[in-house]
Amino acid sequence: MPESTESENTPVVADEVLLASVDLARRALLEVTAPETVGSVVGHLVEGEHVLTLLFASDLSGYPGWRWSVTLSRVDADAEPTVLETELMPGETALLAPEWVPWSDRLADYRAAQEAIAAAAGESADDDADSDDDELGDDDDELDADDDDDESEDDDDSDDDDDSDDDDELDADDDDHGDDEFDGIDIDALDQSSDHGAVDDADDDADDDDDADDDVEDQLLGRSVD
Repeated sequence: MPESTESENTPVVADEVLLASVDLARRALLEVTAPETVGSVVGHLVEGEHVLTLLFASDLSGYPGWRWSVTLSRVDADAEPTVLETELMPGETALLAPEWVPWSDRLADYRAAQEAIAAAAGESADDDADSDDDELGDDDDELDADDDDDESEDDDDSDDDDDSDDDDELDADDDDHGDDEFDGIDIDALDQSSDHGAVDDADDDADDDDDADDDVEDQLLGRSVD
């Protein structure tokens, strides 16, 4: 038991013969790709005892950061190396496609996204409807205010018309009263009567003056007789 545990913990050392089999690995790559796409050796991976993978730089157009890999092995320390497999592998800086997602998961995500879009559209429509209602309410208030102003102006005009009619009626009544006072009176007769009265007054004044003169004469004669 202790011996097996100790062997498991012992690190695997790279097979020197496999490390030196670069030409064998390159010939294997040229069977699957053009020579200009294979670069120099950039590293290796120890896969196990007498198993090793050589890594070559990839000059393949459209695959920056990728590496060619050739896995070699030997059955034992006396056997010749052989090629197990060749492949193009991504490096640390390689551009990779997104991780594959099953169709059922993608469909569920798609449906969830569509429902979210529909819900957002419904909320937007409700907001627009509320905004339209508010605008209609404001328009109704403005119309009511305009109607009130028009009614107030009509009332003022009606009051002004009533006042004007009342003034016209008062003027008409004054004219009627003036006409009533002079109805049935002969203005010419009044003028003639006034003239006769003036003449009579003048005659009366003349008579009074004559009487006064007579009294003076009588007084003078009386004193003279005495």
